[in-house]
Amino acid sequence: MKAYKDMTKEELQALKDELTKMYEDAKGKGLKLNMARGLPSAEQLDMEADFFNTLNPSVNFKSEAGIDCRNYGELIGITEARKLMGDMLEIPADNVFVFGNSSLNVMYDTVARSVIHGVCGSTPWCKLDKVKFLCPVPGYDRHFAITEQFGIEMINIPMKADGPDMDMVEQYVNNDPAVKGIWCVPKYSNPQGITYSDEVVLRFANLKPAAEDFRIYWDNAYAIHHLYDDKQDQLIEILGACTKAGNPDMVFKFCSTSKVTFPGSGIAALGASTNNLDFIKKIMTVQTIGHDKLNQLRHVRYFKDFAGMKAHMKKHAEILRPKFELVLAELEKGLGGLEIGEWTKPIGGYFVSFQAVDGCAKKIVAMCKDAGVTLTGAGATYPYKNDPQDSNIRIAPTFPPIDELAKALEIFILCVKLASVEKLLEA
Repeated sequence: MKAYKDMTKEELQALKDELTKMYEDAKGKGLKLNMARGLPSAEQLDMEADFFNTLNPSVNFKSEAGIDCRNYGELIGITEARKLMGDMLEIPADNVFVFGNSSLNVMYDTVARSVIHGVCGSTPWCKLDKVKFLCPVPGYDRHFAITEQFGIEMINIPMKADGPDMDMVEQYVNNDPAVKGIWCVPKYSNPQGITYSDEVVLRFANLKPAAEDFRIYWDNAYAIHHLYDDKQDQLIEILGACTKAGNPDMVFKFCSTSKVTFPGSGIAALGASTNNLDFIKKIMTVQTIGHDKLNQLRHVRYFKDFAGMKAHMKKHAEILRPKFELVLAELEKGLGGLEIGEWTKPIGGYFVSFQAVDGCAKKIVAMCKDAGVTLTGAGATYPYKNDPQDSNIRIAPTFPPIDELAKALEIFILCVKLASVEKLLEA
């Protein structure tokens, strides 16, 4: 098929007229389709109905250490839950603090703690003139929302095929003491599905921060969210790498079971050095007596061990894989060769990242909405919702049933074509 940029004005105008008619017809169908967020589908949630049978009034509610999980105590989590989440994080249980249901909550509190109390004895950020965070882009909108809410200056770091631009990261971190952190989704990143290369991870581990309280916020949200058995990305374990490089305190690792069991009802964990955990425990002793140990116990009894968790994730992959393959097939069929868009081809995670013609993302998202397809807002994958090129769109194929996903993709491709034609005609 002929690339749009190679068409004459007359050909583009004729194509615009044709696409406009198709778009008006689509709007008349009254569709209500949602690809806005990376939610597990109802099919995935139904798969775990037996989870609720794990605890009942007749079972033993005591942990392996003899703690009655119905009562107060165990601020850092029951031993077996720390072991399970430690295996998920690939670190020893002694380096794990198990929290409530949400890793996002843990990340928010970690930033808030730094603002109010500082980091391991450093000056609280609220008393500093300037605090900065590095933000690999495109990235996770909820990360950026946290630092924005605390008035922290966010700096864009472009993502490459193997992770963030480490030349830029090193330049900022090693020379500017106001740089206190960097957001990272290191495996099957949100939204591109990129896994950081060995070189990138080792360069992170060997940073020489100008700020003693600089931390890497390593959100390994998709650590075990593979789509294939025979194609799986591998990621160097960052805490061990930092320790080996002489920087044991430099990283906070986050994970949860939100897309393993139930969003809103999972368990989350923070992995860090003993020094970091001791500081956090001291503050949290005042904040709470402990998190939901019954839920921790339920997760351990349900999975039994990390092998059980990985086996469970294969069931998720069987549901998600056809959806991702449909997205890639339809994008190639509908847009391949037209040179009006590029897209990632992830083998794990929850998203596909689409790069439209510069200046077209907001228009495409708005057109989709008018035709009954809700997408993540254009610009959301950048700090302050400001995509300088107005080109990135996050596609979230996990939630809709596959027949609805097919309809949504048809509308999306139509909108990409029409917006691109109109952009070229303006030139």
